[in-house]
Amino acid sequence: MEMAEKLKLLGDKTRLTILGLLKDKEWCVCDLVEILNMSQPGVSQHLRKLKAQGVVNETRRGQWVYYSLNVEDKPYIQVVLNELPDTQTLLSLLKKNYIEAACD
Repeated sequence: MEMAEKLKLLGDKTRLTILGLLKDKEWCVCDLVEILNMSQPGVSQHLRKLKAQGVVNETRRGQWVYYSLNVEDKPYIQVVLNELPDTQTLLSLLKKNYIEAACD
């Protein structure tokens, strides 16, 4: 069932954090690497899974790839996102200050 596969994605703390960050703005992979304190391949693997299920969009700008939410047609995911903290709260929980685009 399609919904079950998408909701299974949300069972991972890192992917939930990524989606929470994407609620407010799009992020570049390099920014997410910095925020999550993970390797670029690790972050990219989570993003690849989210993209494969149609939960995020990717946009290439030069050498950088930016990600944004694609949940307008997925109300069951929107409900979960509404319960997640906002970006500033997530950054505080991750002990990060606001991140200016590291990729630009």
